[in-house]
This record gives sequence, C-alpha cells and structure tokens, in this order.
Amino acid sequence: MCGQLDSYLIAFAKLRVDRNKTKWSSLTNYCSPYKPFLLLSILDHIASSRITSNFIEPSFELTETFLGYIRLLPASRPASMSYPFYHLKSATFWQLATRPELQHRGGLTVSSMKRLRELYLGARIASDLFMLIQMEHSRQKLRAVLIQTYFAANIQKTLWNQSFINCASDHYSASLLSTSEAIPSYGIELPNTEDKERIRNQGFRKAIVRLYEHRCALCGIKMLTPEGHTIVDAAHIKPWSESYNDLPTNGMALCKLCHWSFDEGLMSVDQSYRVLISPAVKKDPNLPGHILTLSERPMFRPQESRYWPDQENFAWHRKEMFHKRG
Repeated sequence: MCGQLDSYLIAFAKLRVDRNKTKWSSLTNYCSPYKPFLLLSILDHIASSRITSNFIEPSFELTETFLGYIRLLPASRPASMSYPFYHLKSATFWQLATRPELQHRGGLTVSSMKRLRELYLGARIASDLFMLIQMEHSRQKLRAVLIQTYFAANIQKTLWNQSFINCASDHYSASLLSTSEAIPSYGIELPNTEDKERIRNQGFRKAIVRLYEHRCALCGIKMLTPEGHTIVDAAHIKPWSESYNDLPTNGMALCKLCHWSFDEGLMSVDQSYRVLISPAVKKDPNLPGHILTLSERPMFRPQESRYWPDQENFAWHRKEMFHKRG
C-alpha cells in the first residue's frame, strides 16, 4: 500500500497543467490551479462522505466546493469545473464515463458544464487510489502534495483551512438534518471565531438549499446555472442573533427578492403556511409587479414535514418584523 501511495503522490505532483506565466500568478506557482482545486474538492467530499462510491459526478455540490477554492484567489478570468473535469483524462488514474449513446463518437470536446453533462455521466478514479483517499493518513498526504506543489507558501495555510471548513460544514449540515435539538458547539471546538461562523453559515446553507432543492419557498422560482450558481439563499426566519438556532425548522430557501422582502417585513407566512404580503408594498412609488400575485398562496415546503418551518418562528416574524399596515 505504501508503494501505491508513493506512485500517486508522484502522479499528483506531476499533473499536466498550463504553465503560462503570463496567465497565472505567483500564488499558483505560475500554473493553472484548476486540476489541483478539483482534486482537493474530491478529497473533501470523500472525507465528509458526500462521495461514498468510486464514481465522481459533476454535481452542483462538487461545483460549489470547487468554486469555493477558486474564490480564495484574486478575481481574474471566469472559472468552470468542466475544464479540469474533462482534461484530467490525461492522468492515468482518471477515467471519464461517456454517456452510452455517445460511446463510439470521437472528438467530444468540452467547453462548459452544460456540455460536460451532455457528454459524460461522470468519472471513475483508479480503485486503489479511491481506497487510499478513504484513509485519512493517505488522504492528507495527497492533499499536502497538491497544496505544496501548485501553490505558494503564503496561501497554503488558507487552502488547508478551506479544506477543514468544507469538511466541518458538511458534518454540521448533516447534524442539522438528523437532530431536533439546537447544536450550540457545532460538534467541534474551534479557537477561531471566524472559522466557527463560516462553518455554521455554510452548514446551514447546505442543509436548507438541499431540503428546498434550490427552490424559493415563497415564490417558487428555481434557477441553477450550468456552472453551479443558484438563485436561492438560506434564510433564517428568526435571526441567528435572536434565536441561536440553525435547525431547518428555523430556515427557508429564498430567492434574492423574497429574501430581502422577508427581512424587511414586506412578506411573511401565516398560520396555514400561506404567503402574506404587506400593504406597504403597494405604497407609492413602489412597483411590486408579481409580488402581489403571491398573496395567500401556499408556501413551498420540504417533502418531509419534520423539516417544515416551525409556526412559533413565523409567529415571531409576524409580530416583530411584518408590516401589517401600509
């Protein structure tokens, strides 16, 4: 097993990456970070059991983790996970799974996530590598070689921390979905308050967006871009500062407009889970458009009733936030 690990450590250190110094900065050792970021994302998902079998799907969740790493770098060109996912085929440990109806076609090039999903179901990695990644000791060695080979010393600590936060927030998200009691300690003792907040925020968001399947609870809109962006936020009904409660029963997925309207007291929900629209919406110079059509319409809720918003939280919102008069 040790010899196998050594061979994959070498393979990870010798990925075929673009090394154009005019395109890439010193932070990434003047090479493209996309393949290393994809592999780091896969390591995170295996560590937190989001990937449990040897098949890597180009899922929204994996794309979101990949983009989280991208955001650690200074803004430059738009990044798509489709490029590293496809071009990792140059590595001996990566095998793309072509859609059955396209298996005998050549020249299946990829330029976007939409195109990637049209052509490929996903990818498999070498079975012995997958086994190694499932073991923490070897997984950490593989992570270390990626970070140390492709990134400058002054960003390496940030990348290690991002990995920790990704895994911890996944565990926190899973705990929110499996308990009916508040989790004040997040299951982890952290000296860094900022890290605690990031873990809590990301874990809450993952749980809520998953339960509502990227659909706004109040207006019903659902929009996902091929590159992995969603229109919804995870919103607390009773704010964290008031409730210290991240349970799904104190949350909803809301689009940007409904989130703002709910926080401003222009929308709420009644005792029968119907949408309330404040009379203040109609005041000049407002042009509320479709918002008025949502009045008294049932809100969208998760399939399992145990995750439905608690009416006590809505009662607090109606009393403390909702504008009952114009």
